[in-house]
Amino acid sequence: MSTADEQRPAATGRVIAPAVEGILVLEDGRTFHGRAFGAVGETFGEMVFNTAMTGYQETLTDPSYHRQIVAMTAPHIGNTGVNDDDPESGRIWVAGYVVREPARVPSNWRSTRSLDAELQRQGVVGLAIRGTRALTRHLRERGAMRAAISTVGTDPETLLARVRTSPAMAGAELAAEVTTAEPYVVAPPGGAPARLRVAAVDLGIKAMTPQRLAERGCEVHVLPASATAADILALDPDGVFFSNGPGDPATAEGPVAAMRGVLAAGRPVFGICFGNQILGRALSLGTYKLRFGHRGVNQPVQDRRTGRVHITSHNHGFAVDAPLDGPFDTPYGWAEVSHVDLNDGVVEGLRLLDRPAFSVQYHPEAAAGPHDAAELFDAFVTLMERSGPKGVQEGGTVHATS
Repeated sequence: MSTADEQRPAATGRVIAPAVEGILVLEDGRTFHGRAFGAVGETFGEMVFNTAMTGYQETLTDPSYHRQIVAMTAPHIGNTGVNDDDPESGRIWVAGYVVREPARVPSNWRSTRSLDAELQRQGVVGLAIRGTRALTRHLRERGAMRAAISTVGTDPETLLARVRTSPAMAGAELAAEVTTAEPYVVAPPGGAPARLRVAAVDLGIKAMTPQRLAERGCEVHVLPASATAADILALDPDGVFFSNGPGDPATAEGPVAAMRGVLAAGRPVFGICFGNQILGRALSLGTYKLRFGHRGVNQPVQDRRTGRVHITSHNHGFAVDAPLDGPFDTPYGWAEVSHVDLNDGVVEGLRLLDRPAFSVQYHPEAAAGPHDAAELFDAFVTLMERSGPKGVQEGGTVHATS
């Protein structure tokens, strides 16, 4: 598009301002040029990509994307604008946003403002580049890496030097930066009485997750990531939930200690995403960084017990290293890998065989994404009801059935 075209009045009578140039520089020196949208400035983070066709507002507000620059592989982003009903937290968490073509005029009856306006309002730097496909292929081949977007300076060498001194995701302890400052409660909707009490440890929790539990009759007490096992058990919960979140699970010593205390007390446990990694480390398993991670709403995952395949929503760059060839011993009895990703064989779930605890690596709350895995919330409710208020201390062994 020529400069004259960019200054020509649009169909609505608006005058479109001249494009502002910007650059994206990756840690290995690969550079992409484009035009700015959202806030003007510079931003640094880990460069990742998301393959979802929908749900960009949920992606932007997912705390698991803290300190990451996210590129969307779908060609048009922003078509449905932004509203006040779909955010998964109180703010945008992505460090920067890269798309091929941002919508110039949103069109949806629920829209209250444009994506561009929302990025500007929250100070998030965006860049529109023609080469999102090339960027995605590069990240798949070379792996996720540090990067920067600048719409105030276009010298790649200067920006590259700063990228290489920016913090890496490996070794980053980020849950404390995204967690709630104070505990809060999510009650069943419509004033319905609560049947069960759940303590949810917020490691970067999405708003829809406690809502899904509340819809099933749970009173959800959301606690900060710093909550200890004593803090959790003081609520006398029927079950304990460990949420998704950002960062390297190898640094999450506090949540791992809390998980071990809860397992020792025999309370039912359900973890998702980061919570799955926390359970793995509590079982003395290792975790490792994936080459480019799983981020999107189309990952096929198989339940190894039933053989069923679910299409699932993912956002993770680390995974649990666990044996796939059968049950393995842990400090809390025998356990097994319950789910695997059919694309690459990554561990997607854990199940304890001698205690009421299970976890999955994906997002069953489906915000955004398919609803295939929503039954996991039902499985957790059933597990709590069968276990009783004191888990395995009351009635012996209870198996988690997810």
